[in-house]
Amino acid sequence: MKTISTKKYVKNIFFLALAFVGTTAVAQEEEEKKLNISGSVDAYYRTNLSTTDVADNVTGGFVNPGTSFADETGFALGMANVIASYEGAKTGAVADLAFGPRGLSAVGGDTGVFVNQLYAYWNVSEGTTLTLGRFNTYLGYEVISPVGNFNYSTSYLFSNGPFSHVGLKADFALSEDFSLMLAIMNPTDVNNNFTGEYSLGAQLGYSGQYLNFYYDNNTSLGFEIDYTGGFDLSDTFFLGLNAAYADNEGAGFAGAALYPQVATSDSFSLGLRGEYFSTFDGVDGTDDPSVFAATLTGSYTVENLIIKPEIRLDSWSDDEPYIDNDSAASSSLSSFLIAAIYSF
Repeated sequence: MKTISTKKYVKNIFFLALAFVGTTAVAQEEEEKKLNISGSVDAYYRTNLSTTDVADNVTGGFVNPGTSFADETGFALGMANVIASYEGAKTGAVADLAFGPRGLSAVGGDTGVFVNQLYAYWNVSEGTTLTLGRFNTYLGYEVISPVGNFNYSTSYLFSNGPFSHVGLKADFALSEDFSLMLAIMNPTDVNNNFTGEYSLGAQLGYSGQYLNFYYDNNTSLGFEIDYTGGFDLSDTFFLGLNAAYADNEGAGFAGAALYPQVATSDSFSLGLRGEYFSTFDGVDGTDDPSVFAATLTGSYTVENLIIKPEIRLDSWSDDEPYIDNDSAASSSLSSFLIAAIYSF
């Protein structure tokens, strides 16, 4: 009878244990990869160039362009954004929490925790995904988080459109280039549905260009059609586009924006947002005053930190919503800010 020596037996046990430990470590590593934590923090300094930084004596608020975010003067806070996501084989979930004025101003207030996104999803098939919960809007070129925008201050189109939706959406990959999204949701920007009414959404995508639709029964936004897209014109030059029209029983807005951006080096880029925006009230058949806004932004990256200096000029037609350095009514406002954004 053939026997195994004690030395060889111990050696075999050693290699089996080593293989078990290695397999366990790989399995644990693969399991840990399913849970991902990311986020960002941002702060800024803003000053008016054509008027004082002192709060407006009439309204008690800061003199600013009137768009969402970056509306304070002096040193100010943006938000801290923490995103926890878990991805399984076919299902997953995302919890996106924001702390600070930038996130909270999307729903009002400046203290506490803002639930930016909170949803679960199911990859029903290779080309179909169902998502249920609160998710950021599919309309428009810009988003709430400053990490997703080239310009730090936001556009009038973004500020007047929806921020987020609560509901159920279905994403379909129709082909390599075409995509379709259909959604049924609460009225825009509300978590709780007190009216019993719902909104409908749709998005048709083709090679990075998106045509978006939103409709509710005149409970909040009414009807909006929106185009968002962009083109890489060269290795260093990108042109983004956004155009939208919204109508709620004869009142709404319309506008368009161009986003040319050029990368001068691996760490620095320069981008311009030129936007035309107008509103209408549907009362007397005439348009309300319109505004042209030009925003020039630099973006310098050091590891995970982005420094963004920005000059902005807002000019209204037939309206004087600002004051100048002589405390006289003015149709235009020029301002400067510098922001710091750290992402992880």
